[in-house]
Amino acid sequence: MKNFLSYLRNHYSQISKVVLFLISIIVLVLIFPQEGKFKYEFRKGKPWMHENLIAPFDFAILKSKEVIEAESQLALQDLKSYFTNDLELYRTQRNKLIEDFKLKWNTKYEERPRFERKKENNLDICLLIYDSIMELGIIELNPDLAEKSQDYKIIVVSDNVGEEKELADFFTIHSADRFIHSQLDSFKRIDKNLSLAVLEDALIQTVKFDAETNEKEKQAIIEKISLTRGMVQTGELIISKGELVTNEKFLLLKSLRQDYESKLGSSFKYAGILAGQLILIGVSMTALFLFLLFFRKETFTETKQIVLILILILFIVLVTSFVVKYNPAYIYLIPVCLVPIIIGVFTDTRLALFSHLITIIITALIVPNSYEFVFLQLFAGIVTILSIVKLERRSQFFLTSFMIFVTYSVIYTGMTLIQEGSIEGMNYFYFALFAGSAVLTLFSYPVIFLFEKILGLITDVTLLEISNTNNKLLRELALKAPGTFQHSMQMANLAEEAVYEIGGNPLLVRTGAMYHDIGKINEPFYFIENQSTGVNPHDELTYEESARIIIDHVISGVEKAKKFKLPEQIIDFIRTHHGTRKTEYFYTLAKRDNPDEEIDQDIYTYQGPEPFSKETSVLMMADTVEAASRAMKKPDEESISNLVENVINKQIESHQFDNADITFRDIRRIKKIFKKKLLNIYHLRIEYPE
Repeated sequence: MKNFLSYLRNHYSQISKVVLFLISIIVLVLIFPQEGKFKYEFRKGKPWMHENLIAPFDFAILKSKEVIEAESQLALQDLKSYFTNDLELYRTQRNKLIEDFKLKWNTKYEERPRFERKKENNLDICLLIYDSIMELGIIELNPDLAEKSQDYKIIVVSDNVGEEKELADFFTIHSADRFIHSQLDSFKRIDKNLSLAVLEDALIQTVKFDAETNEKEKQAIIEKISLTRGMVQTGELIISKGELVTNEKFLLLKSLRQDYESKLGSSFKYAGILAGQLILIGVSMTALFLFLLFFRKETFTETKQIVLILILILFIVLVTSFVVKYNPAYIYLIPVCLVPIIIGVFTDTRLALFSHLITIIITALIVPNSYEFVFLQLFAGIVTILSIVKLERRSQFFLTSFMIFVTYSVIYTGMTLIQEGSIEGMNYFYFALFAGSAVLTLFSYPVIFLFEKILGLITDVTLLEISNTNNKLLRELALKAPGTFQHSMQMANLAEEAVYEIGGNPLLVRTGAMYHDIGKINEPFYFIENQSTGVNPHDELTYEESARIIIDHVISGVEKAKKFKLPEQIIDFIRTHHGTRKTEYFYTLAKRDNPDEEIDQDIYTYQGPEPFSKETSVLMMADTVEAASRAMKKPDEESISNLVENVINKQIESHQFDNADITFRDIRRIKKIFKKKLLNIYHLRIEYPE
C-alpha cells in the first residue's frame, strides 16, 4: 500500500491527465444519443457500394419533403379562417360613444335646457346607427382575406360559440363609414357634423383574426397527413450492388435507416451500442492523448491547455448532439471551426488541426450524412487554420469568418452538383446556416479572452499588445530607467533569436525580456546602466544594504507587474531571471574586506525560483551575457566567446537549469547564437590577411 501511494505521489501529473481523458470519454458517451447507427453509408446519385440489401423487417416508406409539402398545401386549401367577435370591446366602445357625444354636445350647446330634447333625439339616432353596424361587426382584414371574394366563408367565435359566415356579412371600416354617411343623410333636424364625428371616432374592429386558433387548426390538419406511403416486406430486395441511388431508392434507404436506428436504440441491444460508442470514442480520445504525449510534450505537461482542448471538444459534441436530437436541419449552424481557431491561438496549428480532426470524427458518429459532414468540416477547418497561422491582430477573425463561409458554400455547391447534376436541387437555406456558423466563429474572440482569464493562458495577440513599447509600463521604464530599457531591448533580441533556434516561443521570451527588470523603476540610479553622472549611490551604503536593494528589484518587479495586471507567464520571467544566484559583486567585496568573518550567503542570494522552461532559462542566459558584455574593455571575437562560455557554464554549475526542459545540445546552440549576435552588436569584422 505504501509503495502504491508513493507511486501515485511520484506520478501525480501523468495520472491526473489520464483521469481527465477518462472523464472526457465517459461524458462524451453520456452525451451521445441512445440509439444505434445504420451501418451503411449512401448518397443520392452515387452507386450502392455494398452487397445486395434485403429488408430485415417490415418498414414503412417515408414520403419526400416535397410530397409532404404538396399534400399539406392541398389539405390547407379547405382550412377556414377563425375570427373572434369581441362583444366586450363593442360594449366598452358604445359607452365611450355616449360619453363622447355628451361632452361634444355640451361644449357646443352649453347645456341649454331647450336643446335637451334635441340632444336625446340625436343621441338615440347615433346609437341606432352604431348598433346597426356593430351588431353585424367590423372585420379586421389581413392580406390573405384581401384576395378572397365576398362569399368566402369564415368561422366567427362569439361567446365561445362558432358560427360560419361570409365576408359580405360584415362591415369594414370603410363600408361602415359610408353606411354612417348614408344613414345621417336620411334624418332631418339632426346635427350631422357632430354625430358624424362621434360615430367615426367610435368605430373599431371587433371581429379579429384569431392567430392562435388558426395555427392550432393548421397543425391539426398537418398532423393528420401521413408521413409514409406503402410498406416494404421482410425479405424484399431494396437495392442491388452497383445500382444507382435514385430519389426513389434514397427514400427507401432513408426509411430503412430511420426505422433501423429507432428499433436498435429501444431494444435490448442498447448495451452493445453503448459498448460500441465507448470503444470508438475511447480510440479517438486515446489518439489525441498519444499525439500530445509523443509529439506535443510541452502541451502535455500543461494541464490547463489539456483542459482547454477537452472543454472545446465536449462543447462541440454536446451542441451537435442537442441539434441532432431536436432539429438536424440546423447541423451546419454549429460553429465547429471554433475548435481549430481557439486551440491554434493558444498552442500551434498542427495540434489545432489534429484536435479539429478528432472533434469532427467523434461528431460524425451522431450526425446524418457523416461523409458530407466530415468532408465539409475538415476543409473548413484547414482553411481556418491557414488563416490564423500569423495571427497578429484580432481583426483577422473577420477574415477567418469570411473564409469559413466561402469554404462551406463552395464545397456544398460541389456536393450538390455531384448528387443532383445541377444546382436546381440546391437548398439555399444552407447558405444562411453557413453564414450563421461563420458569424458564430467571431465569438472566438470573447471566448479566447475568457479562457485567458479563467485558465491563466496567454495568446500571441496578447503578447503583441503588451510588448508594444508604447505600453504605459514600458514607457515609464524608458523614462525613469533608460539604461535598463536599452538593456532589456538588447537582451530581448538575443533571447528571441536563441529561443527560435531551439524551438521555444520567441514572442513570449521577447515580451518577458521587455518586462524582466521593471522593478528597477523604483530606484533606477542604484543600477549601473542608469548612472550617467559618475555618482554611485552604493558608495554610501554597506555591502549588505547594496545587495538588498539589488535583490529587491525582483520583488518590486513582481509587485508592479501584478499592479498592472500582466499575465502570470510574464511575471514568471521577473521571478526567475536571477534564479538562486548571488549578487556576486557585493558578495565578493564583502568576503575580501572581511576575511576573518563568516559571510551570511543568504543576504547576498536571490530568492528564486530557478528557471523552469526553455524561455525562462534563455532569458537568464541572455540577461547575464548582455550585462557582462557591457563591461568588456576590448570586445573582440575571443573575449566575447570566452565571456559567453564562462557566464553560461557558471550558471550550469550552480544548477540554475535543473528544473528546465533544456538540453546541453540546446545550450551549445544558444551559446553560438549569443556569440554571433554580440559580434554583430559590437560591429566586429574578421581581419583580412595583408
